[in-house]
Amino acid sequence: MNKTKSTSTTRLKWGLVTLGIIAIYWWSITGIPLTGIQRSAGRVSAAIFKGIIHPDWSYVYNGSGEDLVSQLVITLAIAFLGTIISALLSVPFAFLAAQTTKGFFHPRSTLGKVLLTAIRAFPEVVLAILFIKMVGPGSFAGVLAIGVHSIGMLGKLFSEAIEEMDRSAETAIMATGGTKLQTFRIATLPTILPALLSYTLYRFEISVRSASILGLVGAGGIGTPLLFALQTRDWSKTGIILIGIVVMVIVIDTASSSIRKRLG
Repeated sequence: MNKTKSTSTTRLKWGLVTLGIIAIYWWSITGIPLTGIQRSAGRVSAAIFKGIIHPDWSYVYNGSGEDLVSQLVITLAIAFLGTIISALLSVPFAFLAAQTTKGFFHPRSTLGKVLLTAIRAFPEVVLAILFIKMVGPGSFAGVLAIGVHSIGMLGKLFSEAIEEMDRSAETAIMATGGTKLQTFRIATLPTILPALLSYTLYRFEISVRSASILGLVGAGGIGTPLLFALQTRDWSKTGIILIGIVVMVIVIDTASSSIRKRLG
């Protein structure tokens, strides 16, 4: 009888969950005005596809500093600098947010988690627009946007790595009279460093994609010539830029994944 009651309760819960999901989908569909596909969508898509098939190879490199290779290098530099800045600044935030003791409420950890959540709430594009107003358009605004936004994500991942680390080495050193600084240098840092490096590489992969987009709002990188090519309907140039972005992302993802596997 108890088994039958438990089965009925489980079915009721799944039924309510299913109804809730259906209600959310219905609310989402009815709340968005579906205007349909424009008549020019097929023609524009065909033109972009033709540009990809017949790319402008002369734009790959011409020594002007505005060519594809130069812009891809700038994009990588924006992503790299932004990731390095965020990785360094995320460490103190991570230790602030990490819950290292048992208990119901941790003011320090709660404050750190709230700060990291607040930082993550602002997308890179919004931050890029704000920094463009502060420092002007260009790569520097892109570096600041990626650097600040990535603090929220890396800080969260770093804090979770600190919470889940094996503390046996810390306990042993402290039991022999080691100071907090010695414990951190000998036990804590070597234990969490592989995870921190792995998360930083993963974030770098995401930053490369983000840096490709930030140029659309004037924050430097390959996004700027891509926007100009789209606005002027230069489909051959658009095609070679898209090919360059795809190749760059594939190479970075492959190299980063290989390094992270070795770290793991």
